[in-house]
Amino acid sequence: MASTCPNCGRRLRWYDVKAECKDCGVSIPNFNWEARLEEDADLAAKKSLSFHRTMNMFKYSIWGTKLRIVRIIMSFLPAVGFLLPWYAIKSDAQSIGIDMFGIFTDGNSLIDLFKAFFGNMKLFFLNMGYEGSNGVLTFSMLALLFMLLSALFIVIAFFMILFTNKHPKSKLMVIFDALSICSAVVSSILFTVGMKGAANQPAVNFGNIPLYNISGKVMWGYFIALVLLCVAFVFNFLVMRAPAKSHEELEEERLARKAEKEAKEEQKRIEREKAQKEAEEKAAEEQARIVAEAKAKLEARKEKKNK
Repeated sequence: MASTCPNCGRRLRWYDVKAECKDCGVSIPNFNWEARLEEDADLAAKKSLSFHRTMNMFKYSIWGTKLRIVRIIMSFLPAVGFLLPWYAIKSDAQSIGIDMFGIFTDGNSLIDLFKAFFGNMKLFFLNMGYEGSNGVLTFSMLALLFMLLSALFIVIAFFMILFTNKHPKSKLMVIFDALSICSAVVSSILFTVGMKGAANQPAVNFGNIPLYNISGKVMWGYFIALVLLCVAFVFNFLVMRAPAKSHEELEEERLARKAEKEAKEEQKRIEREKAQKEAEEKAAEEQARIVAEAKAKLEARKEKKNK
C-alpha cells in the first residue's frame, strides 16, 4: 500500500486496509491507472531497448566480424601453450619437468612441484635462505611465478573480451596480452640465469625433491606458448585499430533483420492462404462436378423411364 493517498495526499496508516481513501473516497489501487499503465509500457520499452543494445554489442564484440571471430579463437589458444613443457631440470637424482602433467618430460611434473611447495612452503623458503636467495631454487621458483602470472594475464585478457563488450575498441585486451608476453619473457630469463649458476650448487632440494649435478634447459613448449601469446596480441591489436559499429548502427541492423524476417513470414502466410483458397476452390469445383454428374445421371434415368 502507498504511504500517502495519490489523490489528496492523506497519510495512510497500517490499519487503513480499505481500497478507498477515507478523505476523498478515491480508489487508491485504480487511481490514474491509464497513466501508470503508459508509464509501465514506456519503462518496458526502455528496458527492452537496453537489453537489445547490450546483446547487440555482446554478439558484435565476439563474432560481429571475421576478424573478431578469429580473434576470439586466437585469444583462447594460448591456454594450450601452458600445458606444454616450458622448462626441464635434470639431475643425477630426480628430474622436474615444468609441464602440467609430465607427459612431455621425464620425472616430476608441474603438479608434483605444486604439491611439494604447498605441502611444505616453509622448507622451500628455508632452502632459498640457505642459498642466499640467489640460487637455482630461487630463480626457478621466480621463473615459475612469472609463468603463472603470464597465464593469469592471458586469462584476464580473454575475459576482457566478454566484459568490455560495450567498448569494442577497448585497449585492455592488448595491455594484458603485453603483460602476459613480458611475464613469459622474464620467466625464461630468470630460469636461464638460475641454470647458469647451477654449476656452483652441486645439490638443491625442491622441497622433498632432491637434485644433484643439476642441468636445465628451456623446452620447445615455451616457444610455442610465446608465439601463441604474440598472435593473440596481434589480433587484439588489429581489432582495437579496426573500425567499430556504434549502438545505433547495430540496432538499425537488428531492426532491418527483424523486418526482413517478418516480411518473409508474411509472404509465407499469404502463400499458405492462397494455396488453401485454391485447394478449397478446387474441392468445391470437384464437388460441383460430382453433383452435376449425379444430376445428369438422374435425369437420364427419368427420361429413360418415361419413354
